Amino acid sequence: MADQQLDAPAPEGYDELLTRLKERVRTSQVRAARAANTELLALFWSIGRDILQRQQDAGWGAKVVQRLAEDLRREFPEQRGWSRRNLQYMRAFAAAWPDGEFVHQAGAQLPWRHVTVLLDRLDEPTLRDWYAGAAVEHGWSRNVLEHQITSRLHAWAGAATSNFPAHLPGPDSELAQQLTRDPYVFDHLDLTTRATERDLEQALMDRLQGTLAAFGHGMAFVGRQVRFDVGDEVLVVDLLLFHVTQLRYVVVELKIGRFSPAYVGQLGTYVAVVDDRVRDHDVHAPTVGLLLCTGRDEQVVRYALASASAPLAVAT
Repeated sequence: MADQQLDAPAPEGYDELLTRLKERVRTSQVRAARAANTELLALFWSIGRDILQRQQDAGWGAKVVQRLAEDLRREFPEQRGWSRRNLQYMRAFAAAWPDGEFVHQAGAQLPWRHVTVLLDRLDEPTLRDWYAGAAVEHGWSRNVLEHQITSRLHAWAGAATSNFPAHLPGPDSELAQQLTRDPYVFDHLDLTTRATERDLEQALMDRLQGTLAAFGHGMAFVGRQVRFDVGDEVLVVDLLLFHVTQLRYVVVELKIGRFSPAYVGQLGTYVAVVDDRVRDHDVHAPTVGLLLCTGRDEQVVRYALASASAPLAVAT
């Protein structure tokens, strides 16, 4: 009888309810995992704080950490994380964030192994906080976090020279600046120093996944050599990207060689065309242009951008 009821057609609205319940269960699971992770970090921080205080106030030596590790493993044999090395990480954790603010900020969403990377690789508190926030925002794995630290992402993220403040509203200007980098490092390409712009373009497309990673989180590929018929001319955009978080088209122009002010006029025209013919003005943020060249004079770049009528950025 029960099997017959299960085989009967689902009542109206059943599938919709089931979908909502599945989503609710998954959301609850994610929240529970985050809460458990936050609780674990709070525990580790408190243990590290107590060890640090006893060593500072009572003069406990380093050997006490080994003894604590052995006693905690004996008391909690089913739990991992009570090694001497991990207790030393807990001590370093408390020393790095002495007020415990990390546990109450976005960094509390990071797994413990991510935290150990921050402790191992970074000494500057502001940099630790920057990379912790970026890792949470972009969902970096531990290996990606290590790579971004090694490549000094903080030094070149959002660093391209631009005229965004002059052409975009304040908040939007800041968002657009964040999607730039300087320099752009395409170390996934196997190119010689004699590569042409077409060679570079082809290599970027052949290794598209690495290319999009180099352009930064949130970039999606729209097209290469995108053609627009304008009057009696055909305008060709080297690369057209779309930032899925900012909902913004990004027109990319590639130049092998030093920057020339003429490039700004060319790219500005492309940006105007894409903004007019491709962008949905009710949905998308204003289109921006990104000029990549292999060398530049910073003063010349700034004068050229000051005269441009479109929101543009220039990077190496």
